[in-house]
Amino acid sequence: MDFTFTEAQDDLSGLTRTLLTDWAAKNTPDGTGFDRALWSAMVQAGIVEATLPAPVGGGFGLLEQCSVLTEIGRTAAAVPYLTSVAVAASMIATFGDDAQRQRWAAPVAQGKTTLAVALATEDDRFNATRTAYGWQVSGRHSAVPAAAFADGFLIEAHTTDGPLMLVLDRDIEGLHTSQQQVVDGTDAALLELGAVLVGAANVLGTPGDGGAQWAHRRATVAACAYQLGVVERALELTAEYALARKQFDKPIGAFQAVRQRLADAHLDVEAVRLTLWQAAWREAQGLPAEAEIATAKFWAAEAGHRVAHTMIHIHASIGIFLEYAVHRYFLAAKRTEFLFGAATEQLRTLASAITSTTRT
Repeated sequence: MDFTFTEAQDDLSGLTRTLLTDWAAKNTPDGTGFDRALWSAMVQAGIVEATLPAPVGGGFGLLEQCSVLTEIGRTAAAVPYLTSVAVAASMIATFGDDAQRQRWAAPVAQGKTTLAVALATEDDRFNATRTAYGWQVSGRHSAVPAAAFADGFLIEAHTTDGPLMLVLDRDIEGLHTSQQQVVDGTDAALLELGAVLVGAANVLGTPGDGGAQWAHRRATVAACAYQLGVVERALELTAEYALARKQFDKPIGAFQAVRQRLADAHLDVEAVRLTLWQAAWREAQGLPAEAEIATAKFWAAEAGHRVAHTMIHIHASIGIFLEYAVHRYFLAAKRTEFLFGAATEQLRTLASAITSTTRT
């Protein structure tokens, strides 16, 4: 296990922080989840292309993507990097053929296209039936991140032979999206497919080939990296406020109860950091990582919840002012808590991973 960041991670992290910090100082997110000017700036800076696998991008991978996602979380920036780059385009670059890479992944690297990701859950899934002309896909998936504005969709469909990954253009016949309001904006949408006929050009791999599991793992790790940035910055803002805010001529951070909450929040942030990089490193090395990823997402969910509430409690009434940045981090932490599986689901996954496999 090596926690040392690569030179590329340091460079990409520094570049992303500079770009996003400058943006955050001048802009307030409008709730759409997509700032096109900021996304274009990230593309022009080379951040998007560099962190896509070859042959589509510069060949950097999951670890570098996690470094970028952490910085995005620190500003809760309105860019679809998690869905478009870390999951969808990376999967197309890894599992797709040359035509699929050129059709969907290359435009993401160039900043021309964004992609949303709809992975199956207990309540939301698509079903695919093989026909003489391809696959017929039906079903619905609610609150799909980035689906309100995405140009295409990476979806998981269940077949009798196992899960199958598909890529669909937004304008394909039979696909409908309905914008939805979630806690931190309107980027999500209800995605409905009514007997959509999908040809071979839209299919990544074959049913049950492990592609869906790959997508689930990468999406979960990416969510943990984003959450690390959110809670890291939330704790910084809270500590700064506890030093500046005075009561009885003392900084409120001098009071024992406040110090204890801040200390607990610090431990939670470090737990998110440790478990994230352990999971990301094992996944990037091709080692069994199901237990580590479930552990990381458990901490991202549980610790994210606690740190977010500590931030609001210590800030008191100012914590819910829309003119102040704190509420954005609370909403980002709460949404990410449930993204790609909440704490209880991760404990079930962890239990299965521990009892069913021999670890390396």
